[in-house]
Amino acid sequence: MRTLFIDREVLSYDEVKKIADSLLAQTPIRPKLGIICGSGLGALADIVEDRTVIPYEKIPGFPVSTVPGHEGKLVIGKLKGKEVVLMQGRAHCYEGYPPQKIAVPVRTMKMMGVQILFVTCAAGGINDSYQVGDIMIIRDHINLAGFAGINPLVGMNDNRFGERFPPMSDAYDRQIRALAKAEAKRMGLDPFVREGVYSMMVGPNFETVTECRLLRLVGADATGMSTVPEVLVARHCGMRVFAMGLISNLVISEYDVDEKANHEEVLETGQKRSKDLQNLVAAMVEKLDLA
Repeated sequence: MRTLFIDREVLSYDEVKKIADSLLAQTPIRPKLGIICGSGLGALADIVEDRTVIPYEKIPGFPVSTVPGHEGKLVIGKLKGKEVVLMQGRAHCYEGYPPQKIAVPVRTMKMMGVQILFVTCAAGGINDSYQVGDIMIIRDHINLAGFAGINPLVGMNDNRFGERFPPMSDAYDRQIRALAKAEAKRMGLDPFVREGVYSMMVGPNFETVTECRLLRLVGADATGMSTVPEVLVARHCGMRVFAMGLISNLVISEYDVDEKANHEEVLETGQKRSKDLQNLVAAMVEKLDLA
């Protein structure tokens, strides 16, 4: 069994480049789009064609997923004719990884040639108008973990990765968000597609009632345990970013009730809405200009 906090090293630019070069040597694909699939959403990999599948365990320096619903495979191939690299599952800080380790796959994708990163996740709905099964396009985030110093950009900065103080006021690409909303409307998905603010809690526990009330008070529409570290690193690298969360459960914001949040509900919702998410992402990829 892997011990928590077993691996704290920060990989250098040259080490990450070596990983990227080794992956490119295994495929003729030269991806310009990267996609990170969250809990229960990895089925998107099934529609990738001409694919090369590499388990994370076979990639030196990669964090390995240990959570149900995260298969832990890198898939390189073509989606709607576009060359992509897809992460079928991700690692989280609550698994014992420092945020700098979670940065490794994103930086690797950048060195493989990726220009745009799509991130998907499961999230708990905070906004009272949200329902289980809704899809929330992320407009902005609240990095609560960052308030406590948990940030993948902490430490010495190598300017070859990106500038020391990257702005985050435009973290989520406006044009790609507009494309997502347009495609959702065209496909008849707009009744359950929202746009809102995502907050990150480290986990692995679900939130207390008071924490949920606080998140609502500061403007969060949904909350989860991922996504923000990858977005920070992608923007630091100069990638354009699009992210969306599947509302897999509603947070418990009332005291003395019997309902409880649980991971099984997260996975079940992901499976039910998986096809709609696949179709929406595929439609967006088809329309993306990756020249």
